[in-house]
Amino acid sequence: MDSQTAPLVGFGAGKVILLGEHSVVYGHPALAGPLSYGVTARGSKAKKSQLALPDTLSRAQRALLTGAFQRAARQCGSPGVKVSLESELPLSMGLGSSAALSVACVRVLLKAAGRKDVPAEVARLALEMEQEFHGTPSGVDHTTSAEERLILYKRAPGQSAGRARAVKSPRPLKVLVALVGERSPTKKTVGALRERQARWSARYTRLFQQIGTVATEGAKAVEAGDLEALGDAMNVNQGLLSALGLSSPPLEDMVYRLRGLGALGAKLTGAGGDGGAVIGLFLEPEQAVAKLLQLGVRCFSSQLAGPRAL
Repeated sequence: MDSQTAPLVGFGAGKVILLGEHSVVYGHPALAGPLSYGVTARGSKAKKSQLALPDTLSRAQRALLTGAFQRAARQCGSPGVKVSLESELPLSMGLGSSAALSVACVRVLLKAAGRKDVPAEVARLALEMEQEFHGTPSGVDHTTSAEERLILYKRAPGQSAGRARAVKSPRPLKVLVALVGERSPTKKTVGALRERQARWSARYTRLFQQIGTVATEGAKAVEAGDLEALGDAMNVNQGLLSALGLSSPPLEDMVYRLRGLGALGAKLTGAGGDGGAVIGLFLEPEQAVAKLLQLGVRCFSSQLAGPRAL
């Protein structure tokens, strides 16, 4: 098969926020890393830009996905390509599934248009799709996916895009991701937090600032190879998120379960609410994953940064 007929492939990684969710919306830094799991987009030659979607989706879901895809396609000159999707990520669990989808689609669109899929351009175009999905996203999800590396991300209030700094780790940085129940809609969780923040502004501003400080400290710990300090920062961040009213008994139970299994630190990741994803930082998470799977817990492990075994 020659290069003219070979299918085009693009991958978008899922993400976890190690430190800093929610406060990142208010201009504070967040530490986030890409998962080894994500969304794969495959493109084949077609008369126009089109997205192939399963019949199981509702009319509203199809319209939303198609509208977001066409928004990015127009930015790429509407190349003649039909794109299909394969996802390894659980949906609506705080693992950046929509951002991963956006990045995967954009990579195929850029290749179909004969353009290079460099991270900065991928992130810029993926933001077009994310704005269709979420209105005013913080930008951390699609930036982490496009960069495919651990980053410290910060977006100034009022800006559509933020800045990302690569955070390198001299040690393998591995997390266990456990899925707990069904997550509350992000808009509901964020909306309730915004109401509390508006009512008690000074108090919540202090909490957001503390989360941002912990994220910066966590990035320094990563770069120093001090995973114990990173784990402590994650535990503190969980306490702050709980103080913000973003945790719940099911999430807290899993946080303490992971700590009991040897996690250096554990916290919710993403929007929080009644359910979602909880992450634990482990030196070697495989044994904990096996034990949780035996107990019926949906979970997996992923390395976010650092040297990898050959």
